[in-house]
Amino acid sequence: MTDSSQSEIGILPCPGGMSFAEKIISYLEAVSEEKFNERVDSLCRTYGMAREQIVRQVNLSMDLQPSRAETGGPVDRYRTPAYIVPAKYTRFPNGEFKTEILTSVRNMDVYVVQDVANAYPLQFQKSDGHSILSVNDHIFCLLVTIDAALQAGAETVTVVLPTFPYARQHKKKGRESLSAARFAQILEYFGVSRVITLDIHSREIENSFHRVRLENLHGAYQVLKVLAGVTDLKNENLVVVSPDTGAVDRNKFYASILGRPLGILYKERDYSRIAQSAENGNITNMRLLGSVEGRTVFMTDDLLGTGGTLIKAMKILKSFGAEKIICATSLPQFTGSAAESFDKAYAENMFHRIIGTNAVYHDESLLSREWYLSADVSGLFGRIIYRLHHHMSLSSLLDDRSVIKDLLKRT
Repeated sequence: MTDSSQSEIGILPCPGGMSFAEKIISYLEAVSEEKFNERVDSLCRTYGMAREQIVRQVNLSMDLQPSRAETGGPVDRYRTPAYIVPAKYTRFPNGEFKTEILTSVRNMDVYVVQDVANAYPLQFQKSDGHSILSVNDHIFCLLVTIDAALQAGAETVTVVLPTFPYARQHKKKGRESLSAARFAQILEYFGVSRVITLDIHSREIENSFHRVRLENLHGAYQVLKVLAGVTDLKNENLVVVSPDTGAVDRNKFYASILGRPLGILYKERDYSRIAQSAENGNITNMRLLGSVEGRTVFMTDDLLGTGGTLIKAMKILKSFGAEKIICATSLPQFTGSAAESFDKAYAENMFHRIIGTNAVYHDESLLSREWYLSADVSGLFGRIIYRLHHHMSLSSLLDDRSVIKDLLKRT
C-alpha cells in the first residue's frame, strides 16, 4: 500500500548488513503490495467501482500529498515504495569510516541494518580492494551511520542487529568489563530508539537500557521448519539435549513444544585458556544427564563460534550410543577453522546436519556443504519492522508457540 506511512520506512544498510537488508526489503515490498491489493479490493466492493479507477484514485491521493509530490510512476497500478536509503560509505587508509546519506530522510523512521559478524571481504571505494572487517570495525561503521541518519533529520533510528556484539560479556567473574552493557549504553547515548536482535545471549542485557526498547526475536519456527525436512518431529525416538547448562532454557522450550524428553550435558571449562578452535578449546570435561542410546538427538544453542562445544558434545553423545545428531544455532559465526572442523566431524559420522540461520552472512563455501542447512529469518525481521511502523501488536511474533503448534499439526 503506497500510503504516506509506508513510504516513511527507510532501510539503511551498513556494508556488512547489505545482504540481510535486501531480504528484509523484499519482504516489505511483498507485504505492502498485498495490503495495497486488499485495500483496493475492499474499496471496489464498497463503492462498486472498477479496480483500475480505484487504483488511479489512490495514487492520485498520494501524489497530492506535499511530501510525495515528486513520487511519479504509473497511475493505474501498484507502485513499489523505495524502502532502501542510498548511502555512500568510505573507509579511509587509517581505518576511519564515513557515511554519507544520499537522499532526504527527514521525518522518516530509519532502520539501520548491520551484521557485525560478517567476516567476508567488503569493498568500499571502487578503486580499493576488498577488506575483511572485524567486529569492532562493523560496530564503528554502525555508529557513524546512526549519527549520519540523526544528523540528517530522521524521526527515529532503530538498529537492526541480527547478532548483538559482546553479548557473551554480560556478567563479571572478576576484574572484567561489562562490555555488553557498555555497548548498549553507547547506542542509547547516540539516540537510538529501539534495537531489534535475534536470540540475545542474555536477557540481562536489556536491563542496561534506560529508554531504548529491545525486541529479542526467536527463530524457533524457522529452525523447526528446516528440521521437519530432515527428521520426523513426532518421532518418539527423538530426544532434545542441551549442550550446556546455559542453553537449558532454550532446549527446554524445544523439548516442551515437541513433547520430547530433555537431556543435559554439563561441561567444565578452564577459563585461564582462550578457545582458539574446536580442537584447541577450554572445555576440560563433559557429563550427560539423560539417555540418548539408539535415539535421534536434537541439540541447539544460540551461537556457534569455534564449534568446540558442539563437537565435544557430539563425541560424548556418540559414546553414549546416540544414533543420529542434528544441531541448530541461531547465530552460526563459524569463526577460525570451525567449518573445516565440522567437515572432519561429519566425515567421521559424528553428526547428521547443522541448521543455522541467515542472521550471519555466509557465501556458497559454507552453504554448499552437505551437512549445513540454512533457515531464513529475514521475513521475521521484516514482519517486526512492518508491525512496529504501523503500531500493531508484536506478541505473536515474539512468542511463536502458536505457529509452531500449527506446523506440528501440518507435519
